[in-house]
Amino acid sequence: MIHIAVAGATGRMGGAIAQSVLTKANKFRLTAAVQRTGGDKVGLDLGTALGVSELGVKITEEVRHAQFDVLIDFTLPVPSLENVAACAALGKAVVTGTTGYNDQQVDELRRHAEKIPIVFAPNMSVGVNLLFHLLSQAASVVGQQADIEINETHHRNKLDAPSGTALKMGEVIAEALGRDLAQCAVFDRSQAASARDQASIGFSSIRAGDVVGDHTALFALDGERIEITHKASNRGIYVAGALRAAQWIEGRAPGLYDMQDVLGLKA
Repeated sequence: MIHIAVAGATGRMGGAIAQSVLTKANKFRLTAAVQRTGGDKVGLDLGTALGVSELGVKITEEVRHAQFDVLIDFTLPVPSLENVAACAALGKAVVTGTTGYNDQQVDELRRHAEKIPIVFAPNMSVGVNLLFHLLSQAASVVGQQADIEINETHHRNKLDAPSGTALKMGEVIAEALGRDLAQCAVFDRSQAASARDQASIGFSSIRAGDVVGDHTALFALDGERIEITHKASNRGIYVAGALRAAQWIEGRAPGLYDMQDVLGLKA
């Protein structure tokens, strides 16, 4: 039985994770819920805050006052790092899906990982992380001969483009080919008046409807094309991945891990 603390427990992802933990009583027990300092729900029962029946878990504003084995954190960079620092002091494991860390903040994560095990993965989906693995293999086999394009589609309200997952796909492919994505990525061909550079990696984005997230990498060769696609139909895939990571990391040695480690995809 793994005791779970959830940071940002009243947010969209945190609330979904907390409720999912409750449905898996044979593996997990929800023992702590954390909200930012000064949050209006601090002190309430988590169930009351989420609009369900009482759960017997009071919302606290500090991780250090909680009892748990693994903290799951999908918040923002600053509060997330505060939570990780508290876990490092307590000797507790962390699973973080927080996005938006700058280089200095990632370095801080690495320092804390010298004391505790941390799974850090901006995309916790099992399928997406398997996609990254397959892309590396495909790029190693055909990438030097192929024209490579990455296409992603998301709902109309998504603000950034390309998506972080699409950019990660490009990074994985570029690394396998020994290229620098910053030098070979092409995001706009509207002003181009020349043939395609075969060494480039192209990106295109669609924003429409309520699409959760579709990602495709195209490797186009003379006479054949290879397409590797992942389609998300609901956001529960990120919750499932986070819980899989929490189950994997409990009892691990200190270190900074990712979902490739969790899934056993690294050599």
